[in-house]
Amino acid sequence: MSKDNSDTIRIRRARLSDVSGLAALTGQLGYPASAKQIAARLKEVLRARTGTCFVAETCDRALAGWVHVSVKPLLEVDRCAEIDGIIVDEDLRSTGVGARLLDEAERWAQKRHCTGMNVRSNILRERAHQFYLRQGYEHYKTQKTFRKAL
Repeated sequence: MSKDNSDTIRIRRARLSDVSGLAALTGQLGYPASAKQIAARLKEVLRARTGTCFVAETCDRALAGWVHVSVKPLLEVDRCAEIDGIIVDEDLRSTGVGARLLDEAERWAQKRHCTGMNVRSNILRERAHQFYLRQGYEHYKTQKTFRKAL
């Protein structure tokens, strides 16, 4: 595939028939999951209506990437959206797929009256950091993330 594949990639909403491709890409992101797990998660994402998932599809209908975007009202800042996850197939990185997915997520957020978009990226993902900077994002905060199993 060429460096600029804008004519060969189509962006659309994810659907349940995509779960195998979504699972493979999610594994590349570092979060291995079965198609069954992805199907359950995608159903929940789509049912919640606070977010959506877009996929990038090649001309032969293979998934080239996905982005999950959501809006959650916060007290401390104006309404903004967040990229909850984004991945481009490792063989198609630096071809414009990620930029197309990000553009679609931003359009979705603007239609929902969001004044900004946030994305969190692991400190180890330096290539991703450069991608976000090229897309007009600014690094504004470094933080630690904590979790607790329930």
